[in-house]
Amino acid sequence: MLEGVRARLHALASRLRRLERRELDSFVRWLEHTGNLLHLSVLVFVPLLIAAVTWLTNMTAEISFLLFPPLASGTYTLFADPEGKYATPWKFVGGMTVGALCGWLALALTAAAGLPGGGVSAAGAALAIFFTGLCTWGLDLEEPTAFSTALLVLVTGNAQFAYVLGIVVSSSFVASGFVLWRSRFYEQRAQYLYGTTGGDDHVLVPMADGGETVARFAASIAGAHDAGKVVLFDVVDEDAEQRVDPAGTEAAADDGSEKLTPAERAASDAGQRLESFATELADAYDVPCEVVVAADGGRSAGLTLQTARQQNCDLIVAPYAERESGGLSSFLTGLFDSEIDVIAFRSNGAPRRRWENSMVAVRGAGDTARAMLDFAIRVTGPGRPISVCTCIDRESRRRAAEGTLADLVDAFSGRFETHVANASVESYLTRVAPRYDVCFVGSSTDRSAASRFVSPPTFRKLSDLEADVAIVHRGRHR
Repeated sequence: MLEGVRARLHALASRLRRLERRELDSFVRWLEHTGNLLHLSVLVFVPLLIAAVTWLTNMTAEISFLLFPPLASGTYTLFADPEGKYATPWKFVGGMTVGALCGWLALALTAAAGLPGGGVSAAGAALAIFFTGLCTWGLDLEEPTAFSTALLVLVTGNAQFAYVLGIVVSSSFVASGFVLWRSRFYEQRAQYLYGTTGGDDHVLVPMADGGETVARFAASIAGAHDAGKVVLFDVVDEDAEQRVDPAGTEAAADDGSEKLTPAERAASDAGQRLESFATELADAYDVPCEVVVAADGGRSAGLTLQTARQQNCDLIVAPYAERESGGLSSFLTGLFDSEIDVIAFRSNGAPRRRWENSMVAVRGAGDTARAMLDFAIRVTGPGRPISVCTCIDRESRRRAAEGTLADLVDAFSGRFETHVANASVESYLTRVAPRYDVCFVGSSTDRSAASRFVSPPTFRKLSDLEADVAIVHRGRHR
């Protein structure tokens, strides 16, 4: 009885751990979206910075609470749009300070001129806004919070100097925190959040017809990282060998020291052939290459995935294949239904050893798009710009599409060209493909079955593209 209870508890604990891993993976993928990351940063860092400033100002009774409204709105602007025109320390601190100084000056001038004040001087308010607009325009410090501080200083009574000083100190503190966050985390988010930039180093290549070009493409990806490795994988069909030699006749080895069965002889021949090719790859792409030959009834997705796990591979680059009736082959669909990243590579027939020019076609700025961009950076020739495109169906979506591409490429270092085309993706890629060696597209496995039925995956529409096509699938992490 105790054994049964213990087994149930163990099963429950295992299920909870799997659930925890899935939830964590889902959260990380959610966080990879730049918009979600910025919203979370606003929820975390803006309250912390405002709390720190509040704690500091509470240490002196001279600082007015009126500095907090413009400070809070300005801090939100910094973290919500860290690449925007207001997101510079000089503009943030300078704008708020200039606004407060202009309000102080307007208050002094109205008092010196003996203009009627009442509760709050209308003339002082008008002059404060005028001076602020003039100064921020001339100094290129235009920002909304400058006008807030210009008006709020009018109601500080005799504490104008303390208010201005509080604005300088508090805004400088917030700007320092923002610069630290942006330089150490936001601009390095690809390193911390995006899985492919730190992984996909060990690449398994199932060898098949035309597999040499696929293997070279895989070596280009793996060779871009110091920890890269390529594993060439082939399968010897024992049943086929038995049909060739039904009697199972043993053959002498080259040195005559032992006898080999037909399956062993085929495995030895395949291993020698792959070893020779692996040496060539290692020399050409400066990446370690290993060879694995399995004896089985035939190549299958299950055997390939099992080998990838045994060899600690986190990426599979396989030749593209279709069913006779259309659609991906059962081998590729089996690979796609796993936790390992997969690239289905379709060559246009031109034997290539290098892919100097790359085009990345994306629908958004999700994890698949970032994986495609990372792979393109690895295989593209050094110093060459990488083209990233997205297609829209009406002009009203252009601005949002441009922002999406900006969010995508901003997390990576390198040279990029972004294109927003008001055209179907297949017509656009067909037109521009001759300029590129390889086009990266997504597998659409992150879309629902209904969505894929209504709008078939892009790669199905690119059968005649005058460039190699790399179809990228992100593994279903569990």
